[in-house]
Amino acid sequence: MQALRSQLEPGAGPPHPVAAHLPGSDRSLRLWDKRVENWPLMQSPLPTLCISTLYLLFVWLGPKWMKDREPFQMRLVLILYNFGMVLLNLFIFRELFMGSYNAGYSYICQTVDYSDNVHEVRIAAALWWYFISKGIEYLDTVFFILRKKNNQVSFLHVYHHCTMFTLWWIGIKWVAGGQAFFGAQMNSFIHVIMYSYYGLAAFGPWIQKYLWWKRYLTMLQLVQFHVTIGHTALSLYTDCPFPKWMHWALIAYAISFIFLFLNFYVRTYKEPKKAKPGKTAANGISANGVSKSENHLVVENGKKQKNGKAKGE
Repeated sequence: MQALRSQLEPGAGPPHPVAAHLPGSDRSLRLWDKRVENWPLMQSPLPTLCISTLYLLFVWLGPKWMKDREPFQMRLVLILYNFGMVLLNLFIFRELFMGSYNAGYSYICQTVDYSDNVHEVRIAAALWWYFISKGIEYLDTVFFILRKKNNQVSFLHVYHHCTMFTLWWIGIKWVAGGQAFFGAQMNSFIHVIMYSYYGLAAFGPWIQKYLWWKRYLTMLQLVQFHVTIGHTALSLYTDCPFPKWMHWALIAYAISFIFLFLNFYVRTYKEPKKAKPGKTAANGISANGVSKSENHLVVENGKKQKNGKAKGE
């Protein structure tokens, strides 16, 4: 029976224990991609789950540890980190675009090719890097907490970071190619723009006054989720031979983000701004932990600041 499975799907490995708990009886769910079995973090879901658990523990304990400490000054670290993420996401986008183009991928319906074709392996490797990038993005939260920007660590922020890294392990383990390329390619392109913004914002107030387009990043993300739903629904309509439970799960996942991002957009850009003690003034916009203010007095973390510097620094 195992030999027959290998002939039917030469790139698929034997049933994985986790697959027994997945919904549906589709054969493809019970055969994992043998190309990725020896890649870092792919042998078992436990390392990914442990990393995500440590992340959630830091989200909980980090603010308590920082409560009586001064915020870390991390401008150079933020600049290097954000532009490093720009390069990583640009690399992922390029690899997915060129790999899918050379493999003749369809944007309507594309099944997973588990062969060792050079273009297919290139796509699988790019998707693995995309998965790894989501783990690296946990540092977004770490930097917010170390700089005492706890208001940035919202439910949306934690939900987005934790679920993306954890769920993409499943994607790489079973479907490192085919339809999976589309969402990762689109998202990596958006992250090039997003981390470019954060990298520039980290330079401080002298450049932040030119970054008027922050709100459009949220709008771009909302467009992304709608495109994802449309693309996935089209795949279901055309009966694309891709695990259907993954399609339905992706639609539900995208809908959850639409509600959360819409709520964030309305609260941030539509509701009247109210100045609160210990918060940035209405004309100061926080970007990746750096408050936007120039030649204005603001109050942040209980300290008066002017021209972006706290008194006594």
